[in-house]
Amino acid sequence: MEDHLKGLNAMQKEAATHMEGPLLIVAGAGAGKTKTITHRILNLIKNGVDPEKILAVTFTNKAAKEMQERVNSAIADNFVGNAFSRVLGSPGLRTPARPARKSITNEIISRPFVSTFHSLGVYIIKENARILGLTRHFTILDESDSTTLIKEALKELGLDPKQYDPKRIKNIISREKGKFTHLKDYEEKVNDPASSGASYLGKIVAQVWNLYEKKKTKENSLDFDDLLLKATKLLKENEQIRKIYQEKWEYIHVDEYQDTNEVQYLMSRLLSENNKNICVVGDADQNIYSWRGANLKNILSFEKDYPNAKIVLLEENYRSTQNILEAANEIIKKNKYRPDKNLFTKNPIGEKIGFYEALDENDEADFVATKILEIMDQENVREVSKILQGPRFSGSPNPGQTIEKFSNLTDIAILYRANFQSRALEEAMLRYNIPYQVLGVKFFERKEIKDTLAYLRAALNPKSLSDIKRIINFPTRGIGKVTLAKIFAGEKETLPIKVKIKINNFYKILEEIKNKIENEKASDVIKFTVKKSGIETELSTGTEEDLERLENIKELATLALKYDNLSAQAGLKAGLGIEKLLEDASLASDQDSLIERGEKKEIKNAVKLMTVHASKGLEFKNVFITGLEDGLFPHQMNGEIKNEEDKEEERRLFYVALTRAKEKLFLSFANYRTIFGSRQINTPSEFISDIPSDILEKEGEKNGIKTIYI
Repeated sequence: MEDHLKGLNAMQKEAATHMEGPLLIVAGAGAGKTKTITHRILNLIKNGVDPEKILAVTFTNKAAKEMQERVNSAIADNFVGNAFSRVLGSPGLRTPARPARKSITNEIISRPFVSTFHSLGVYIIKENARILGLTRHFTILDESDSTTLIKEALKELGLDPKQYDPKRIKNIISREKGKFTHLKDYEEKVNDPASSGASYLGKIVAQVWNLYEKKKTKENSLDFDDLLLKATKLLKENEQIRKIYQEKWEYIHVDEYQDTNEVQYLMSRLLSENNKNICVVGDADQNIYSWRGANLKNILSFEKDYPNAKIVLLEENYRSTQNILEAANEIIKKNKYRPDKNLFTKNPIGEKIGFYEALDENDEADFVATKILEIMDQENVREVSKILQGPRFSGSPNPGQTIEKFSNLTDIAILYRANFQSRALEEAMLRYNIPYQVLGVKFFERKEIKDTLAYLRAALNPKSLSDIKRIINFPTRGIGKVTLAKIFAGEKETLPIKVKIKINNFYKILEEIKNKIENEKASDVIKFTVKKSGIETELSTGTEEDLERLENIKELATLALKYDNLSAQAGLKAGLGIEKLLEDASLASDQDSLIERGEKKEIKNAVKLMTVHASKGLEFKNVFITGLEDGLFPHQMNGEIKNEEDKEEERRLFYVALTRAKEKLFLSFANYRTIFGSRQINTPSEFISDIPSDILEKEGEKNGIKTIYI
């Protein structure tokens, strides 16, 4: 076997060595799909494909970062120095390969393009900004900014935001864009009496959507959905541009294909339609995002879309014990809309699955907390035992000697179906003094970080009224709402001279920041912005909370260090570092709170709390799945009986939860749970009875007596 294929099993190798034509890799949970894609990319390069001709797209920044690091590491290990020249310069290659470009710090600069779908959209839009009526420095609106603009649109239309929820309208617009529906198409549908889509709410949404688009155009801004919609529309309607990207990327890889919506599906097809060298990786059993447009039919219809497709099935799981896999297989086999697949592993049988019947949510949370303490104690005993037997110690430790706790709490996750469940669990973590971190608290969503980034965005894009509105009076400059309204209405000249001076001074600050962006390193720009804007003075003389906010901004400057050399390595202007930082900040997801930032590590030695949806793609040694009650998991909205497709998605969601665990799994449900102030009596989830009883083990009972933790 060639060196670059070492460590692959037979099916992984079959997928990795496939060269031409469409390929579907059906990869079960923990089956090594990222490893397989990495080796496939490596094999393509080994066979003469220019790395820059390869595109790999996934969904989260965390997944893209992991794949990029693995690909870079594999290339570095296999193509360093003369070895690289020998491989690319050897006779009999299918395509000519140009010499590798090198630098002192990074021997091989030529790399495959690895990104998320949204980052790919940003890339295509920035390269074609003028055609789309944008500037390169367009602003990417986050969820709250989009909702704010929609709320403003409602008010301008004389509609009450309390009656027409801006978030609901935003979600409807987002869902339509995900279906590749354009505003004109939607307006025709809702205004046609003969259309099944016609409705009063639809007409309201169309009016708001129309004004929302006008506001974004005025601000030179796009929302998340525009990043995919506009890029895909451009590829579909402009043949010349489509050919450019088809020639640029001859080999397309799409991860988590089961989660693609209509726009992502179409983008993938358009990019690959010329040569059909598309490799998609996915698992129908892990499709859990239909509520945001993910279409399961995309992966189930791959063979129909690409008749000559090769199918490779990865069923060997490297993550979980046999007991955990048995439970997962039993759960998912009840679903009908799935290709037949049965995960297996050579891992040990492992411990039985713990099952706890709680009195209420507080009892359940206490069980989880005390069980975590048990796990910590067991880990500490093992680690201390190793140390005492090691060369550093002779005999017993001195009396009174303290030995550090060695528990790796990042190996423990608590999963729940709905966000409200975290309250009782967090209280228990605090009560038992267990460090914890809730996924979803994004670094970039903190006010002080958003304020600092708003200065940078406004400096690059002065049309961004949302950013101007956020910072023009922070720190306080004596510029009120009336003054702001006149500025936005183009009536600046009607303002008093003192006010005009204040406004001019503000815009001078933005000009100075822009000059720094274009000429200095990203970290230095952050430091300058915080000083020049007055944020540093404002926070350093404030409360203890203000000082903590200032520390967070300093962490932003530390994070910016990794963007400092971005432009230098590419031989381009300095401003690209800040551009990339702003892009990454706008596209950050919940899982990014687990990514290390700069020198200060965001990954804490703490138990992770998250929804099951947020856990997708992660793995932990010990996993608690809580709230397994009928109506909660599987979930029902307002007592609504779900259709068969919804039921299957809930089962897939539980399957995802089960397969996050590597060694030990705990399930729990509460007989009583208070929801929205009402105490409810619950029955256990049907999922519990679907798991074979011989691999379940009741927790909290000894000699028939149940232990209640207080």
